Amino acid sequence: LRYHCGARSRNAKMAADLGELLVPYMPTIRVPRAGDRVFKSECAFSYDSPESEGGLYVCMNTFLGFGREHVERHYRKTGQSVYMLLKRHVKEVRGAAGGAISRRRNGRVFLDLELNRDFNGDEYECEDEAKLVIFPDHFEIPLPNIEELPALVTIACDAALNAASAYKKQESDSWDEEIQVSKHARSLRQQDNGVRIPPSGWKCQKCEMRENLWLNLTDGAVLCGKWFFDGAGGNGHALDHYKDTNFPLAVKLDNITADGADIYSFDEEEAVLDPHISEHLQHFGIDMLQMQQNGTENGHLNTESVRPRVSEWEVIQESGMKLKEVYGSGFTGIKNLGNSCYLGTTMQVLFSIPEFQRAYVGNLQRIYDYSPLDPTTDFSTQMAKLGHGLLSGLYSKPPMKSELIEQVMREEYKHQSKGISPKMFKAMVSKGHPEFSSNRQQDAHEFFLHLINLVERNSAGSENPSDVFRYLVEERVQCCQTQKVCYNQKVDYLMQLPAPMEAASNRDVLYKNLILFVTCAEYNRYSRPYREMLTYKPLNLFFNSCLK
Repeated sequence: LRYHCGARSRNAKMAADLGELLVPYMPTIRVPRAGDRVFKSECAFSYDSPESEGGLYVCMNTFLGFGREHVERHYRKTGQSVYMLLKRHVKEVRGAAGGAISRRRNGRVFLDLELNRDFNGDEYECEDEAKLVIFPDHFEIPLPNIEELPALVTIACDAALNAASAYKKQESDSWDEEIQVSKHARSLRQQDNGVRIPPSGWKCQKCEMRENLWLNLTDGAVLCGKWFFDGAGGNGHALDHYKDTNFPLAVKLDNITADGADIYSFDEEEAVLDPHISEHLQHFGIDMLQMQQNGTENGHLNTESVRPRVSEWEVIQESGMKLKEVYGSGFTGIKNLGNSCYLGTTMQVLFSIPEFQRAYVGNLQRIYDYSPLDPTTDFSTQMAKLGHGLLSGLYSKPPMKSELIEQVMREEYKHQSKGISPKMFKAMVSKGHPEFSSNRQQDAHEFFLHLINLVERNSAGSENPSDVFRYLVEERVQCCQTQKVCYNQKVDYLMQLPAPMEAASNRDVLYKNLILFVTCAEYNRYSRPYREMLTYKPLNLFFNSCLK
């Protein structure tokens, strides 16, 4: 009884001490309202996050996030003393069996915070940590600490921890698009021609191809698919068969499993779903419900005939190839936020130009020191942040020697640093723009011109790096009757140079690159310009001639 009374008195004294300590700062501590954005996943000046070594400091007044190297600047500029320090510790569960299941010991902390790493093949354990930190003495108060903290502070901390991140990812996958049911699926008529597909040993009926074979669901013809830009694929006999017969649906033979199959509609020119695929395959003697991933019970597909699904996108990405990983300054990648490749490619190119490096990264400290109270909406600050993230090498570090040896032993090669995620930059640069603020695919040319406009608008009184692209175009117009001449000049930033195809000395390489371009464009189905281009008949005829 004496021990419990002593412990209770000490706790009461500690609570009183913490209450007195926080009294001077109570007017600066706010409870986030419905319209407040809580930046608890990314620093305003860098790409530090709660998973970074120093964690992330969230201001309890503005709810801006700052890495360890930048929180002092905000304290000196604003005088705000109370911050919430967020840290996430990711640990691998040794000897774990099964798939990757990310578990959190503290379920109420960072409820919607996304994991920034790729957890494939192992189980991991997440331990989230939160503290109140009082500047300038860096006095730390562990959270939750309900009994010892004033009620207002407890409510503010709980609300900040449970608030949605400012840039919570909306799209699950950058390139995933919803596959629709084919309009031919329910009304498909199959011929009773006695065709039965053997369990193995397939080859194209018009050539000797034994890979990338497609089964036409109308007449059971087994034909090869179209040619890939890397020389793989087939000779396009499946497409030729459709042009001759108008039989619309085909299924990829070596990808049929109990879970489904790859189905393509030649008429709709896209991958489709077939709710009756099991019945349609049964018509030719294939029982997909008894298919196994590594063979079948009925012998319809043996181990040799089953291959992993390989799409054109995987070919473009060089999937399955062992590539040499590079790290350091200039080798930092940009994560795709969902159809945002136009942004990533444009910014990578711009920050390879010395004028842009000098204007933003070279003036990094000056830009940061004179940044406004809300740096998340300042163009120069976010450009400097992105440039520094790409060029500093801080977010492209090779694994430690011990980690590399362990990965080789387990034959796993996981990126320790997956590049930077430009959520804050995208939100700032696309604000108010009806197209770039969406998650739809956009044109890199249009985004480049939009960005140049922002650079010029925000470069008043300082060096304008976009001048490196600026040039004058002079147009000469002559009247056919009077022979008088008129000259017009305009400023431009991109020069279009039409070149006659017949003048190309490397015509074979050029054709392959053009087909690669069309292959990429086929995946950008949300983009109207690409869609119109692919349905433009003269252009289709041109690319068909390239294929031949």
